[in-house]
Amino acid sequence: MSAGEFPQLRGGQALRANRVPVVHEPVSEDLAATASTTTATVPLGTLAGTAFGIWEMGVGSMYDVEAEEVFVVTAGHGTVVIEPFDGHPARTADLVPGTVMRLAAGMKTSWTVTEPLRKVYFTPVDAAAGTA
Repeated sequence: MSAGEFPQLRGGQALRANRVPVVHEPVSEDLAATASTTTATVPLGTLAGTAFGIWEMGVGSMYDVEAEEVFVVTAGHGTVVIEPFDGHPARTADLVPGTVMRLAAGMKTSWTVTEPLRKVYFTPVDAAAGTA
């Protein structure tokens, strides 16, 4: 089963997020800080106006402009640098399994992954198209 065919998660179902198959694609040239960077996304459904799913980034670096999102890292290691935003100075977050993080719409970020990073994300349905 390819990632594109993964079924939506229904009430009463459980899955192991780190075992869900994903299909990586290269990051677009305008976002890639390193040429070989790849990502994969597996949408799992919606609940109360919130889209949720799995996102994974391979080893490498990329830039992004974020959507509203909360995520939980389930595997891997990396860092995300957030440029100054909304009156706050630049800051760096270490991403390891168990990290819970909130991103705000419009944040400019730089991701560096040293071990394939997998997260479960939650984002408003209107922001889901830009999930990273």
